Amino acid sequence: MELFSEGQYDAVVIGAGHAGCEAALALARTGQKTAMLTLNLDSIAFMACNPSIGGTAKGHLVREIDALGGEMGINADKALLQIRMLNRGKGAAVQSLRGQEDKNLYHRLMKQTLENTPNLRILQGEAAEILTQNGKVCGVKTTYGGVLHAKAVVVATGVYLNGSVIAGEWKQPSGPSGFAPATRLTENLVDLGFSVRRFKTGTPARIDGRTVDYSALEIQNGETDLYPFSYLSKRVPQKQKPCYLTYTNERTHEIIRTNLHRAPLYAGMIKGVGPRYCPSIEDKVVRFADKERHQLFLEPEGGDTGEVYVQGMSTSLPHEVQREMYRTIKGLEHCEIMRYAYAIEYDAVDSLSLLPTLEYKNVKNLFTAGQINGTSGYEEAAAQGLIAGINASLALRGKEQIVLRRDEAYIGVLIDDLVTKGTNEPYRMMTSRAEHRIVLRQDNADFRLTELGRKCGLADDKRWKAYIKRKKMYAKATEEMQTKKSPKEANALVAAHGGTDLNGAISYADMVRRNIPLSEIKQTFGGFENISDEILETAETDAKYEGYLARALEQIERAKKLEEKALPEDIDYMSIAGLRIEARQKLAKIRPLNLGQAGRISGVNPADIAVLMVYLKK
Repeated sequence: MELFSEGQYDAVVIGAGHAGCEAALALARTGQKTAMLTLNLDSIAFMACNPSIGGTAKGHLVREIDALGGEMGINADKALLQIRMLNRGKGAAVQSLRGQEDKNLYHRLMKQTLENTPNLRILQGEAAEILTQNGKVCGVKTTYGGVLHAKAVVVATGVYLNGSVIAGEWKQPSGPSGFAPATRLTENLVDLGFSVRRFKTGTPARIDGRTVDYSALEIQNGETDLYPFSYLSKRVPQKQKPCYLTYTNERTHEIIRTNLHRAPLYAGMIKGVGPRYCPSIEDKVVRFADKERHQLFLEPEGGDTGEVYVQGMSTSLPHEVQREMYRTIKGLEHCEIMRYAYAIEYDAVDSLSLLPTLEYKNVKNLFTAGQINGTSGYEEAAAQGLIAGINASLALRGKEQIVLRRDEAYIGVLIDDLVTKGTNEPYRMMTSRAEHRIVLRQDNADFRLTELGRKCGLADDKRWKAYIKRKKMYAKATEEMQTKKSPKEANALVAAHGGTDLNGAISYADMVRRNIPLSEIKQTFGGFENISDEILETAETDAKYEGYLARALEQIERAKKLEEKALPEDIDYMSIAGLRIEARQKLAKIRPLNLGQAGRISGVNPADIAVLMVYLKK
């Protein structure tokens, strides 16, 4: 096939899912002439599984993406059908926003944003080869023979690489929802030195909402008193669509057990490793055999469709079994399936071959982001795409690339886990993975990250102005928190919350630490004028957990000392006497940037770190 030039670019992004969109926008918005290559323009920002954004720990990622100058939070707010705060009854550190999205609107809005972004060209086509010269990226070749010349490439192929869809005994090459798979790039990635593995994910059926008996179900309304995903959005919708709760039952489980021999997972048809934290319904029935039921949520797919997503009932059983199984559910006795559930297998790379910047160790200016790195979830993908795009742009501008630490962001935890520990199954972000979660709350993401976004050239003037305004409000709120009231003034309020008479004056901050809500303090004594509820919530949380935050910051400072001890790039771990064989092998493979990262590698213990410290002193 005769090659032809598709143009000269600074960077090419392969893929237009949630990772690809953030990477392309980050590059173009920081002045890099960028081309985004996608198999199908109709799949841009497509929600292949649940049409939702956020969730436990994922809401944190979305707020961090937004704080840095990314697009996901803005787009999610525009397409919201419903929003809730998960874990509202628990501590502030684990509370997370979750929004139900209008699937088609989300796609259209993101496509529109991309099309209206200067420096960005969108091209439908399939990448066949990443071109390199002298160990550096020099372009991308398409299956049509077009060459996009470029100095940097971000690979964000999602679940499309050699995608294969499976339901019962039926199996065929396909991307999600009938989109075509990418069949040429994996071979090239192997030639470039990547280690490729096979992962699996799945999705439930979509049913016709007209055939659901909603009167038999528990309604789940949204919440209107929440802050939105983006710091630039004004408010959440006051009119929201409801979701509904129902459950599986013994009859459902009996049908599944009877047909387990036809389930691809148990029949051996699925070779890929699936996500532990999002199992199929057949996997749940087998693993949790003692449970009499599993909860299911019926969630709308959009404002322009009657399709309903059955969250919690992902499956790859045969179509006829799916129909019988779904109709055992209360409220779904007469349901009609519009799209049958399926599992999908795809190729992913070993994330241990990446630097903490998401650059591939073996090829300069080649970055990977999203599900190709072994993660699951739109939010994890978008977070990686944003960082890969920022770092590709910084590299092209001759600036130092950024690495978010574990104490700076959930994004830092996510990427550090991938490049330091690796993953043998689709990785999902959870609050339990973050050791500093009291510091990394979703309400303070802009205070942690917007200045970095500004430094990288991504946080624009509008965002910066909003950030400065919030920062001033927070300073005013914390100052007022030190306002003191005499026992005569405060005793009644303290007593109303189970406290004893005071001996001396008490500050608003001390009242908060006695579990008196700041809203009641404000209502009783006044003050806090022209300060938003969101800022007051942050100030209240910081006051309530002041002791915990102080201890966390001390731990962070101690950990920073190890992060600051850099390890030479050319260090020969195999020759260092005193290191155990396993530690030598792991260190030589991962090649950590510093002692902190080295200490988090599985198989490297404190004694090995002590040996490395002695070696560095020599």
